[in-house]
Amino acid sequence: MVELTFAVEGAVVDRYAAAPSLLFKLCVANETPDVRVENVQLHCQIRIEATRRAYAPEDRERLTELFGMTHRWKDTLQSMLWTHTNVQVPALYGARVVELPVPCSFDFNVAATKYFFGLEGGEVPLAFLFSGTVFYRDAGGFLQMDLISWSKETSYRLPVRIWQELMDFYYPNTAWLRIDREVFDAIYRYKRENGFTGWDETLRALLTRQREESLP
Repeated sequence: MVELTFAVEGAVVDRYAAAPSLLFKLCVANETPDVRVENVQLHCQIRIEATRRAYAPEDRERLTELFGMTHRWKDTLQSMLWTHTNVQVPALYGARVVELPVPCSFDFNVAATKYFFGLEGGEVPLAFLFSGTVFYRDAGGFLQMDLISWSKETSYRLPVRIWQELMDFYYPNTAWLRIDREVFDAIYRYKRENGFTGWDETLRALLTRQREESLP
């Protein structure tokens, strides 16, 4: 039987990925040194433990779309799934730090994106839940396989500034928004008909028009 422990030691922006990604520094330790671990196929579920931090008034206002009005938070503020990810851990003769890749979306239809964007600062409490397969050598040198217990987990508090740094690096001074195709076609038609050269100009014109039409 192989006993592994896990600890997240930090997180950095992956500046060479094709899409926004964080790299979590994951320390994997073999607590059974008499067993030779050849490889670990590690799966990880990451959850946002939203109830384990305090929220400033400006945070609460920006998170209204996600959790509702503040007086309802005792019922609506809950842990949420962020993502699943995998990593191959090479041979373990003690402890080894590997990079756990986590792709990050800037799609505001995704609950986790709304949560990160809604925070001005502080830290995001995360729970890492592990599963997977361990390949090891027994006393006779034969290759064996063992499953990682579902009870294996660890926690980490991700500084909000790292997520902000990630999005600023991949989308400097911009935001990404997915809309219905019919809505896009209508905005695109308005853009062409009015001779606008950019989307910012088009949307500003629509906002100005809406404000003017709402005046008594």
